[in-house]
Amino acid sequence: MNVKDALILLLTHGLPILFFTYMATDVLLRNKRKPEHILLSLICLCYLLLFAEEYVRNQVSVEYSPELSSGWLSSVGIVIPGLCFHFLLKFTRLDAKMPRLIYPYVFYLPLVFVIINLATGADMISAQQFVQLGMWKMPVYNAGYYIAMTASVATDLLIILLLRFAKAKADTAEQKSIYNLLMIGIVAAVLWHAAFGYIDYGNKLPPYPYLYSGIIWCYFLRHTMRKHDFLNLYDKRYEKLFHMNPDPIVLAGLNGTVKEANPGATDLLGPGSIRSASFFDLLGSRIHADIQAKQVIRQEETEILIEGQRHTLLVDADYVWVDNEQHVLLILRDITMQKQYQEEIRFLAFHDPLTRLPNRRYFHEKLDKALREAQRSGETLALFLIDLDKIKWLNDTLGHLAGDELLQEAARIIQIAASPGGMAARMGGDEFIMFVPHSPSEKEVQRILNQMRLSLLQFLSKYGDNPVGMSIGVSYYPADGRDGQALINIADHAMYEMKRSRKPSPDIVLS
Repeated sequence: MNVKDALILLLTHGLPILFFTYMATDVLLRNKRKPEHILLSLICLCYLLLFAEEYVRNQVSVEYSPELSSGWLSSVGIVIPGLCFHFLLKFTRLDAKMPRLIYPYVFYLPLVFVIINLATGADMISAQQFVQLGMWKMPVYNAGYYIAMTASVATDLLIILLLRFAKAKADTAEQKSIYNLLMIGIVAAVLWHAAFGYIDYGNKLPPYPYLYSGIIWCYFLRHTMRKHDFLNLYDKRYEKLFHMNPDPIVLAGLNGTVKEANPGATDLLGPGSIRSASFFDLLGSRIHADIQAKQVIRQEETEILIEGQRHTLLVDADYVWVDNEQHVLLILRDITMQKQYQEEIRFLAFHDPLTRLPNRRYFHEKLDKALREAQRSGETLALFLIDLDKIKWLNDTLGHLAGDELLQEAARIIQIAASPGGMAARMGGDEFIMFVPHSPSEKEVQRILNQMRLSLLQFLSKYGDNPVGMSIGVSYYPADGRDGQALINIADHAMYEMKRSRKPSPDIVLS
């Protein structure tokens, strides 16, 4: 055999051998325990052995062809239909209707003929005469050859009938689509058999050119199985769970390319994020680094930006093999609202829900701290006790919504007056309190009082003439006291002295 003939043989038989090796390995590695995967892998292996036999037979003398054809090629060819029927019954779930006494043994009864063939050298199932035509050792198409060919075509037609029956019993359009795909593969194989099995092309084609129909058939089988399977899991029900789960689930390659995303992920992240070059960049550098290191991630919190809005996610991640490549499976839980609720609960523990100002407890903590700071620095501090007068008139005249609006506006005015450095709080009802640190002068205190009074009058002007006003008492640290309660008592006394006076409520009394 010259170099040219060797290269042709490598192309016509070596490449199919590599194809079936890949097919058998790929299918088996997807799930080593599932019978369908094992059977399909064995079918691919049998076709591999057919091409291996032809490769060997064309390497040796023509006198060995009858023995190799009868003992190797025909024996393997007899096994293939039984494996195909077994696979298809498992695949279509029709095996449940088979009697346990004969299933699956009935599919392997032809092995008896293999044993007889090997023992007797019978020539009824393969060609026994071969001639050298160019580089090929061609079979003489005798009765045994045509019997084997006709039996192969009849088997294919039986498979079509089996698939038509399974399609009639199918419950979903998806199942029917799968069976249609398999029937297309079988029809293509039958046409190939008819075109290249019954006609003698001499040495224009390699011996037994109908064997190449196995490539068509195994391709359709593997393609259908991959469509029928999902994420290398054991059953189609996991695909349903994947799509029904409200939590976003993403399957991505380790390079960050998203392979699959359920509706929850698409709704949360948007199609743009799903199709981004590196999905992991969205999740932050810490999670990206953990995935690159193939670390299992449990309840990792991260913040992401989606369409200008910040979301807080809890991320769980683990690793799976899909199509013989490692991928990461991420479950994302959007806890943005939960975090907001938690923050609101923490906020309300120390703040007034209506005005959003700190409450009495929180104010006293901050006041005590400010007094300690003033003592260390030798500075003074001013404390203001503020009461809204005649708010009941507003409630009775315009309703409680108007009264609430006044409280909120007063809180805003007082909070502005306390800034920067000071703090304002609602003591309860219509009473507020604030302190201003860093030794405010009497002139500065008066400016603050006048500004609060003016701002409140501007707000109240929309109600026309009304008796609502603001009474304020002020005390100073350390002149009026060295602790918070003493300062509050002095300011309270000053405020109520003003209230008892005959002056209008907006007037101010300083201690």
